[in-house]
Amino acid sequence: MQTNHPRLFSAAAERNCVPILAELKRLLPPQGLMLEIASGTGQHAAHFGAELTGWRWQPTDFDPASLPSISAWCGDLANVLPPLRLDVLTDPWPCELPHTVDAMYCANMLHIVPWACTAALMPGAARQLSSGGVLITYGPYLEEGVPTAAGNLEFDADLRSRNPAFGLRQLSMVEVEALAVGLHLQRRVAMPANNLLLAWGRLRANSVA
Repeated sequence: MQTNHPRLFSAAAERNCVPILAELKRLLPPQGLMLEIASGTGQHAAHFGAELTGWRWQPTDFDPASLPSISAWCGDLANVLPPLRLDVLTDPWPCELPHTVDAMYCANMLHIVPWACTAALMPGAARQLSSGGVLITYGPYLEEGVPTAAGNLEFDADLRSRNPAFGLRQLSMVEVEALAVGLHLQRRVAMPANNLLLAWGRLRANSVA
């Protein structure tokens, strides 16, 4: 990659975009407005925006350096809006963001930010989501009563060695934060490479599958 090229690249995002897209197509209605939290390189926004043509996609990221990469990946997509900077710890979130969205998507963020960001994501989602909206999170988690894959344990140890505030989150603790603002775990989907895709909404589903 040339150093003057604005597109950043994540091999993990390239690998997981296909299985995630398949689940998004199952979860989401044909059209709506999506707010993506922590868009990173912009690869997900570009791939999903191109495939989910009935959805308007608002990418965001905490790191200002990511915004040019997101724009570079998504510049040809009319349904992907210009990226905005978002620090989820800001209260309230910036007024430039859509006030109400039909869905929110957050991939691979919770384990590489301090716990306070998880605690801030849930009330932010509760404020921004429409009455029937859904928050979709993706990444590795720790679950009580579920053996943790060796690769995830190694990943968790590596994250904590780099920053003690990082690390895989206990799903039960994430659920506590969600329930505090009226969001229930509606769907749990096992994904490749020992990740989970989780759907959170205001109405409790009959079962979590």
